[in-house]
Amino acid sequence: MAASAEEAADASTADRIVVSALRTPVAADRVADSVTLLGEAQIVAAQPIALTDMLLRTPGISVSRNGGYGTTTSLRIRGADAGQSVMVIDGMRLSDSSSTAGGYGFSNFFVDDAERIEILRGPQSILWGSDAIGGVVNVRTRRPTEPLEGSFAVEAGTHDTVSARAGVGGTSEAVDWRLSASRFTTDGISARSNGTEDDGYQRSAASGTLTFRVAPGVSLDLRGYWSDSQNDFDGTSGDSLAYGRTEEWSGYAGLNFTMLGGRLANRVAVLQTETDRQNYDPVRSIRQITFDAHGRVRRFEYQGTYTFSDAVQAVFGAEREEQRMTTASPSNSATPYVLTPEKADTDSVYGELRVTPVVGLTVSGGARYDHQSRFGGNTVFSAGAVYTPNGGATVLRASYDEGFKAPSLYQLFSMYGVNDLKPEKAKGWEIGAEQGFGEALRLSATWFERDTDNLIDFAYCPTSGALPDVCYVPGTTTSRFGYYANVKASHARGLELAASARWGVLFAEGNYSWIEAEDRTEGSATYGRQLQRVPRHLANFEAGVDLPQGLRASVAGRYSGESYNAATGTATLDDYWLVDLRAQWQVREGLILQGRIENVGDEKYETVSGYGTLGRTVYLGLRSRF
Repeated sequence: MAASAEEAADASTADRIVVSALRTPVAADRVADSVTLLGEAQIVAAQPIALTDMLLRTPGISVSRNGGYGTTTSLRIRGADAGQSVMVIDGMRLSDSSSTAGGYGFSNFFVDDAERIEILRGPQSILWGSDAIGGVVNVRTRRPTEPLEGSFAVEAGTHDTVSARAGVGGTSEAVDWRLSASRFTTDGISARSNGTEDDGYQRSAASGTLTFRVAPGVSLDLRGYWSDSQNDFDGTSGDSLAYGRTEEWSGYAGLNFTMLGGRLANRVAVLQTETDRQNYDPVRSIRQITFDAHGRVRRFEYQGTYTFSDAVQAVFGAEREEQRMTTASPSNSATPYVLTPEKADTDSVYGELRVTPVVGLTVSGGARYDHQSRFGGNTVFSAGAVYTPNGGATVLRASYDEGFKAPSLYQLFSMYGVNDLKPEKAKGWEIGAEQGFGEALRLSATWFERDTDNLIDFAYCPTSGALPDVCYVPGTTTSRFGYYANVKASHARGLELAASARWGVLFAEGNYSWIEAEDRTEGSATYGRQLQRVPRHLANFEAGVDLPQGLRASVAGRYSGESYNAATGTATLDDYWLVDLRAQWQVREGLILQGRIENVGDEKYETVSGYGTLGRTVYLGLRSRF
């Protein structure tokens, strides 16, 4: 929903909602791009476990997962590849520089202490740089509103699943602080659809924020996020005892200060994200570790926001990003293995101007220049306009945006790497309209198109005859069966429709997305074919009753259309409908009893061919805020 129907639960008018995903607070009816805003009330009502459980209920988003919770999870926004979207929590950009695509793996990110979720769709590299081709997902954790407050939630369900989380925080004239922690365990299901052995998953996580107001107009922000998980998984041949360990943490320290009578707001920050991943096979007799990867991203940021007047605002900044990676696939032997460090650095400057020349009309434009130590310079542009003649009841939007994705360190330097890869580039535009009829009904529609060139794909070497130089591991005489290359192009276009309605104690909302995301690689055998694991049709609905006595109950449905399982081949993933039942009862102020049944019909389906999915599951829980 394009900054639309979903907002009704958290605010009565759109102009009360700001969009921090644009890196500075902006009223929703002054944003030219499509944004979905999910507040705390909606998160609580949906009762999600993983963040992706919430995201796939919104327009234009599909998710594939290689089994149950904790297995490899891929998020696609408007048909963009899984590594082409940016993940942010509390202003910290999360990524794994040692992963194949260099983006963020969503398998270990749960809702936990989230108070607000924002989904910014379309190419967004002006403010967010590399990877922001599909869009940006921004999560804000809870902020304290009382001198001392706390919260907890616990639930249990099918497959011996237990989830617990708690938080405590407070606010005063000088300090705001919040700490939270969570623990999740499940026996799970077999990752392979034909398997018989359950693949379990355990995860521990914590987050924290602290704002210290040093002086008038000066504050210090400290933020952190950490998770440690272990997941069992199966190979392509079926059941196995293999498992993986993943530990990730992110830290942020930022100084905020104003100048020129408060008109110039400045932020200077340093951020660091580290990810350690290891896979193990207990069947091995000598060395059980089969994969060892370490990724680190360090960022230095300056951002300024100059407010000329209520009608004119400029955002500008400079950044430096330092990526580091080591990977190895140790053999089952006593021979020591080597973790060879690789790196790439990017220096960037950007600016965006937002102007409201007349009441109700906002126009914006921006540019960004990046210089990467490997591929050189890259420049992107954006422009947009949004108009509301009646204070947000009617909103008309149009925008043009560009995005890019730098080749990952793995694509550059692994045994399949090529060190002169070019960045993937995207150009997209959209138009949209919203219409509200008081609080009773809100409708929205968005049409988008996006072209992406220089897509990096795996190219296979010939199996006979003389091998070209690129089919040898760089610097050696060892042959390889393939390598990464800029060989593909794609075109995506689609329509996103959304609606929400409320009549007394009854409510209903839904969305439908038609996404045509096709391979446009000239001369390719798959030219004109839908991209892998991108359903052409997606739909969601929820309808129920919300009684003043504190009881809310609803039925929710989700449809995913047929899709191709892989870029080549004819195997398809069948379409499916999933239906859930949800209920919650506010026993007393600050105390809620909740429960749900997911996949009521026990539908058998796959999001990745050969990998299992959760059948009918039942959860019962309790949450409190005090």
